Amino acid sequence: MKPDAKPPNTPSSFIDQAVVPGDVILDLSAMANQTIKLGSGLRQDLETVSAVKAGILKYQKPNKYWVESSHKRYVPCAGDSVIGIVVDQKADNFFVDVKGPMLAYLPVIAFEGGTRRNIPKFEEGSLVYARVVKANTGMNPELSCVDASGKAAGFGSLKEGYMFESSTGLSRMLLSSPTCPVLEALGKKLSFEIATGLNGRVWVDASSPATTVLVANAIMNSECLSAVQQKIMAEKLLQRVQ
Repeated sequence: MKPDAKPPNTPSSFIDQAVVPGDVILDLSAMANQTIKLGSGLRQDLETVSAVKAGILKYQKPNKYWVESSHKRYVPCAGDSVIGIVVDQKADNFFVDVKGPMLAYLPVIAFEGGTRRNIPKFEEGSLVYARVVKANTGMNPELSCVDASGKAAGFGSLKEGYMFESSTGLSRMLLSSPTCPVLEALGKKLSFEIATGLNGRVWVDASSPATTVLVANAIMNSECLSAVQQKIMAEKLLQRVQ
């Protein structure tokens, strides 16, 4: 879903502008009877919302705000889709590396139709696409492989394919618009699957290793390019393969 350029009736003048830690971007006393959803980089203090990291303030209907920036380190935020690496399993949980300051835990029943008699099997190093459901400071984040309605909705084990690390900014670029230019250009000629985690990980799977590598390289090269440059770069890569 594409972020809106400017929310209606908001007191904030920071939308699509650079913010730094300490900037007060919302006065909640002037937004009575409105439900506000805060994403990464923002913190509520009584009747104000302040930035806690530097970046560009973004807005999305209906009243979701977050600070968009590019980092190697990921700070978990509830609602984020992430790609994790299973590092351990206990009786009730899988422990998963999501590139955050602490390991996340994934309950063994947090899968569609999950029961204690139907626990999925993950070896150490397995990839899993999950949703952050809890992310409190000083506590291990909690993951789930179902959406709010209890359906898998694409979450779960990522088998085969190739996973590579990216910045969080690149991940958000791949997810922030309905048609990412580089993915749109590649999709016209190639068939592949992709899963993007907001924690700076991307998974690609295609029918051949050559196609998988081409798609991965195109994505990694697209971060600092404009939409037009992304399409030109993708077309040149496709010409070399053909």
